[in-house]
Amino acid sequence: GRIEIAPIECPRHRRITYSKRKAGLVRKATELAVLCDADVAVLMCNADKRLSVYSSSPVDHVLEKF
Repeated sequence: GRIEIAPIECPRHRRITYSKRKAGLVRKATELAVLCDADVAVLMCNADKRLSVYSSSPVDHVLEKF
């Protein structure tokens, strides 16, 4: 079903949701890179300022194209 998109107030639930959504986003980025032979880079920063990076090729290579 559909959920209402609104900020999650509970920090624990917010961290859990971030982790699950991040995994799903990386999975979709991987599929896009494989199926379409695309260079994909995903940069994510959580509330604690921790950076997560996924890239199908070296990040510098993808950013140079951008």
